[in-house]
Amino acid sequence: MAPLVVERLGRLSYAEGMKLQEARVAARRAGEANDTLLLLEHDPVVTLGRGSHEENLRRPRESLAARGVEVFEVNRGGDVTYHAPGQLVGYPILDLDARDARDLHRYLRGLEAGLCEVLDSFGVPPQIVEGRTGVFVETPAGARPRKIASIGVGARGWVTFHGFALNVDLDLAGFDVIVPCGLADVEMTSIARELGEVPDGLFAETEARVIEVFRRRFA
Repeated sequence: MAPLVVERLGRLSYAEGMKLQEARVAARRAGEANDTLLLLEHDPVVTLGRGSHEENLRRPRESLAARGVEVFEVNRGGDVTYHAPGQLVGYPILDLDARDARDLHRYLRGLEAGLCEVLDSFGVPPQIVEGRTGVFVETPAGARPRKIASIGVGARGWVTFHGFALNVDLDLAGFDVIVPCGLADVEMTSIARELGEVPDGLFAETEARVIEVFRRRFA
C-alpha cells in the first residue's frame, strides 16, 4: 500500500471543499491517485447529513444566511453539524476495497480511535460513547456529555469521503444555531477549552499530530 498523501489546504468554503473531494474521489476510483487525507478549515457552515431533521436547526435558514452561515444538505451519514475556523476538518479519501476492509462500521471506529490518540497526546482524556458516533471528553458520572469531535462519512465504490471535524480553538457559541448531531443533551467543547488555555501554535500542532497518527493508522 502506497503511503497516505496529506494535503494541508488552509481555509476553504464548504463548496470548494466538496468540489475538491469529488475530484479526489473520482481520481482514486480511477486508480489515478493514492489514498489521501485532506485537512482544512471551513468558513462558517451548517451541514445536514442523510439522517438529519430540520427541527435540529435552531435558526431559520434565512437568519443563518444573514449571519454569514451557509447551509448545505450533504450525502454523508449523521445529522446536523457546524463547521467554522478553528475547527480541523479531515476528509480521508481511502479505497477500502484495496485495503480489503469493506466495512464502514470498522472504518468509523478507526477514525474515532485515531482522534482519541491525538487527544490523549494533549492530555485531554477522550471517551467513546456507545451508540453515539464521534469522540467525547471524559466527564464524571451524571455530568452533561461534552463532544469534541464529530464524524460523518460516505463512500462511493468503497472509496470514502467526508470525514471528521475536531474542535481545536473555535468560538463554541456558533454551535448554538443547531442541535449538534441531533443530541440535545450534549455540550460541545474544544481542545483549547479542555486545556484551559490556547498554547502558541495549537492549531498547527494539532494538525501535525493528526497527520502523524493517521499516516500510521491508514498507511
